[in-house]
Amino acid sequence: MATVMARGLRKTFRVADKQPGLAGTLRHLVHRRWRSVQAVREVSFSIEAGEVVGFLGPNGAGKTTTLKLLSGLIHPSGGELAVAGHRPFRRERAFLESITLVMGQKQQLIWDLPPLDSLRVNAAVYGIPEREARRRIAELAEMLELGEELTRPVRKLSLGQRMKAELMAALLHRPQMLFLDEPTLGLDINAQARVRQFLADYNRRTGATVLLTSHYMADITALCPRVLLIHEGRLFHDGALAELSERLAPWRQVRLELARPLSAAQLAPYGEIEALEGCEVRLAIPRERLTATITRLLAQLPVLDLEVSDPPIEELIGRLFRQGSLEPAPR
Repeated sequence: MATVMARGLRKTFRVADKQPGLAGTLRHLVHRRWRSVQAVREVSFSIEAGEVVGFLGPNGAGKTTTLKLLSGLIHPSGGELAVAGHRPFRRERAFLESITLVMGQKQQLIWDLPPLDSLRVNAAVYGIPEREARRRIAELAEMLELGEELTRPVRKLSLGQRMKAELMAALLHRPQMLFLDEPTLGLDINAQARVRQFLADYNRRTGATVLLTSHYMADITALCPRVLLIHEGRLFHDGALAELSERLAPWRQVRLELARPLSAAQLAPYGEIEALEGCEVRLAIPRERLTATITRLLAQLPVLDLEVSDPPIEELIGRLFRQGSLEPAPR
């Protein structure tokens, strides 16, 4: 059964249409004009219980608006929406107890108090008994590798420590639906990896459903077998991340280390040369010719080392949003 169901979801905002400059400001005071902005347009998808789904799109594509619709913070302009059997905008108690929304650029912890105090407040809000709250705090702290940091004022914690404490506060009531909007924003590489590992462990232990937005492709590739792609408010892909790579890049990258340098003319018959520096070569080879081409490379060239890989997903997704379609990238 689907935990999240959206069908024909729409959200339109009415915004002031003000011209720049002093004259525009004065006209705006006397005669205010408005225009409609469609942030989400006919978006339809469903997410099964326990899935971890990536939600990708450029800035302004409609990702955060969709998450706010799903969490009930704003009312849809049209379409159907259900999360855990509830209409989110009704903000029913049972619904609020089953979800959480984490936004990397927002915080819920009290700045001058230790995270532990905020966690105790959250436990009281959700009606969690004191003994059970202590057990959950200890469990989450162990998973997130937090110890004495919980007793320091939030303002004295590093960004990574603060983000982990934010996750603890968001997950203390054990929600079964996680809406995560840039949860690793601004973190260093090590902190990002620890947060990713924690989210994977949490999903495995609790069976929670996760919808994740991120500009860090490492988050998506590490956590999300399935991705939704949105552009200008419209959903234009819903499927496996691996399938997306296959459709966007019908070639593979082959990196070679040669015993001696070869010229571009000598390498050109084997594939498109993407990089050539001394004995290091990177070729782009169509997938359907990959096996035969590698056989020829090994038989005909002085190869010391060979590595085959897909093009970096960051390049594929970036190109996809620039072109706004799922047409394969040209070679």
